[in-house]
Amino acid sequence: METLKKGDKKLLNAWAFYDWANSVYTLVIASAIFPIFYELIFKERGNNVVFVFDYEIKDTAMITFVTALAFLIVAFISPFLSGIADYIGNKKAFMRFFCYLGGLSCISLYWFNLENLFISYMAYLLGLIGFWASLVFYNSYLPDIAYPEQQDKVSARGFSMGYIGSTILLIINLAMVMSATNDAERLECMKYSFIMVGIWWIGFSHVTYYYLPTGTSTGHKVTKAVLFDGFKELKIVWKQLQQNIVLKRYLSSYFVFIMAVQTMMLVATYFGATEINWETPSQKTTGLIICILVIQIVAVLGAFLTSRASGKFGNINTLIFLNSFWAILCVFAYFVTEPNEFYIVAGFVGLVMGGIQSLARSTYSKLLPETDDTASYFSFYDVTEKIGIVIGMSIYGIIDQVTGSMRNSSVFLAIFFVIGIILLLRIPKNNSLNAK
Repeated sequence: METLKKGDKKLLNAWAFYDWANSVYTLVIASAIFPIFYELIFKERGNNVVFVFDYEIKDTAMITFVTALAFLIVAFISPFLSGIADYIGNKKAFMRFFCYLGGLSCISLYWFNLENLFISYMAYLLGLIGFWASLVFYNSYLPDIAYPEQQDKVSARGFSMGYIGSTILLIINLAMVMSATNDAERLECMKYSFIMVGIWWIGFSHVTYYYLPTGTSTGHKVTKAVLFDGFKELKIVWKQLQQNIVLKRYLSSYFVFIMAVQTMMLVATYFGATEINWETPSQKTTGLIICILVIQIVAVLGAFLTSRASGKFGNINTLIFLNSFWAILCVFAYFVTEPNEFYIVAGFVGLVMGGIQSLARSTYSKLLPETDDTASYFSFYDVTEKIGIVIGMSIYGIIDQVTGSMRNSSVFLAIFFVIGIILLLRIPKNNSLNAK
């Protein structure tokens, strides 16, 4: 096949199509079906605790800690992966490997049960690792395939395609779950949805692999020195950041606000399942899935509006507004108790969820200096994000475990958004990402 040139519409669409493929994981597994499934199996057992080394841990706190561990592993292995990928010149092979790892792990969640919790949590852990590690390489392709003036739009297009594709699968899963007449049938339908996620993710990802450039292999063996090249490159990037005040301050703000964004998104359904006063189990299951659907549909509009706003007001000013909106939502979530209130919050979350993620990614890409080593810069970006999520999820889980309520954890996250705003305000104004 003829190699497509940078900026080619077909290449940009193929890159964005990976969001269509992998976003079913974030929606069905991380956000919608699995959290409901997880809460339901503990409810059937009659208690909501897990014993780890004879220590009693609340179920929601436990899944939060497992999630934090997955991000810690990804943060640690990303530099190794980056070093090897740069050396052999084949980011696509690594992206594909972790896609397969994540997809097969999703399929294995069919056998998730409380009798074999270690293996069950391991499947969940590997799914997270597969998803987020594949994004290390996916994100690093953005400056390779798109020019700076294209990056905001193509990044938003990716998130929009992800929302649309994952929503289609979730609607199918919702129909399956709603057709069930009892909890046992609902659980079985949820398990089938995990299999469908893995097949969807792996299957559609091949559209992206077909068009993305492979790179040039050196043909050399991977040595110990190569393994640690990624860490050396991170040190080089860190030194270069000291001379790039705009990029350095942006990354500082990103580190803080993304930990709150990702934590809120990862625990939202667990919050809804345990903290909202649903009348019946059936209403809870249907209500939570519909709530996630609302978020997805509104998020498509949110990503589009954010892209337009960044063009008019500048990336940094738009990010400041989005962080302010998130902080208000965190505080409001503390007082939410009824389903209708939860739906309202969900709608507003959707409006700012996709926008802040796509704009954060494209802002970083546009701030990069002229370089052919985009993988190292995006590895640094991903490590920053993962460490932030580890801290955010750990704090959230600890507060949940100690206080016994996820409400206290949610309102605490508002502090991180306020700090993010302050750090964004410290970015020098004389750059192209502020108001035009």
